[in-house]
Amino acid sequence: MSKKPASNAPATEATEATGTGAAAAAALPGRLTAAAALTALEGLALAGLGVYMLFVGIAGDPDSPQQAETGGVTLLALAALPLIAARGLRLGRRWSRGPALITQLMALPVAWTLWTTGGAMAAAAVGLALAAVAVVALLVNPTATEALGIGPGERTR
Repeated sequence: MSKKPASNAPATEATEATGTGAAAAAALPGRLTAAAALTALEGLALAGLGVYMLFVGIAGDPDSPQQAETGGVTLLALAALPLIAARGLRLGRRWSRGPALITQLMALPVAWTLWTTGGAMAAAAVGLALAAVAVVALLVNPTATEALGIGPGERTR
C-alpha cells in the first residue's frame, strides 16, 4: 500500500493569487506573449554582444582592451532592461509595458544608424527595426493593454 504525496495546495493557491503560476501566463493574449518573446530576444542579443566584447577585450587583441571591456559591461547592463521587461510582460505585470516600450524606442535610432552604415549591417537594421515596430504595435494593442490592466477605466489604480 503506497502513501499519496502530501498536497501542495497552499503553495499553489499563493502562486495563483500572485499571478506567477503557469495558469496566469496561459491566460495572457498571444500578442502579449509575442511582445515578451521579441523583447527577450533583443535582450539576449545585447547580452551576447556584451559577452563577445568582454571576451575580445580580455582574451583578444583589440585596439583598446579597456574600451572593449567597458563596452561589454555596458551592453550587459543594458541587456537587463529588455530581459526584465520581457519577464514582466510574460507574467502580465502592468509595470513592464513602459520599459519594453522604452527599449523599442531606443532600438529605432540604433536601427537607423546600422542602416546608414550599409553593407551587412543593413540586414541587422531591417531586423531590428521590424522587431521594434512589431513590439510597439503589439504593446499598444487594446487586447494587450487590457490584459495588463492598463486603460481609461484603470486610472485609479
